[in-house]
Amino acid sequence: MECEQSGGWWFHLRRCAQCGHIGCCDDSPAKHATAHHRATGHPVIRSFEPGEGWFWNYATEELYASGPELAPPAAHPADQPVPGPAGRVPDDWARTLR
Repeated sequence: MECEQSGGWWFHLRRCAQCGHIGCCDDSPAKHATAHHRATGHPVIRSFEPGEGWFWNYATEELYASGPELAPPAAHPADQPVPGPAGRVPDDWARTLR
């Protein structure tokens, strides 16, 4: 995941339904999930947050409440903080939200 590799932080995580790439959401500073879509053309992401199962289709700009089961894992560990990771989130992180 790019945020881990670059020492960044994320607000929420998204998973590419086609290849499994994990990227941060558009409220996160780096917007890696959208960047992955633009670089690969993979159109559909799924929330990678515990308890969420929605999908987003970039190509049609449609939200789906549910979709097919993807290979595990379905979410990041429930004890992982949001935003995360612990220790790298700036104190003023809420200012970055749209």
